[in-house]
Amino acid sequence: QVQLVESGGGLVQAGGSLSVSCAASGRTSSTYAVGWFRQAPGKEREFVAAITWNAGIKYYTDSVRGRFTISRENAKNMVYLQMNSLKPEDTAVYFCAANNIGRVGYQRSDYLYWGQGTQVTVSS
Repeated sequence: QVQLVESGGGLVQAGGSLSVSCAASGRTSSTYAVGWFRQAPGKEREFVAAITWNAGIKYYTDSVRGRFTISRENAKNMVYLQMNSLKPEDTAVYFCAANNIGRVGYQRSDYLYWGQGTQVTVSS
């Protein structure tokens, strides 16, 4: 099993920056990819970004490409999401998730392990 704990959410004004972190523990050696998802009130949980654990290949959804950067620090079992030029529509609970299916997934069902989420609020 893999345990994930997010941190770093908060309140920021539109145009500002925020970074969220994901600390992984447990059987991280079996992890293929770590992804960030977000869920706004009344909406489905959606894919934001992902990174492969070993090769560090990165994937983004179109709405955040160029504004968000995902990175990892394998020695510390950490994954980060740096969010710049934030918009009110980025407001959501951000979840970290890990999979071991041998490919990056873009669906919630592609990820087995989930953190508890951290709130990101962007004011206009």
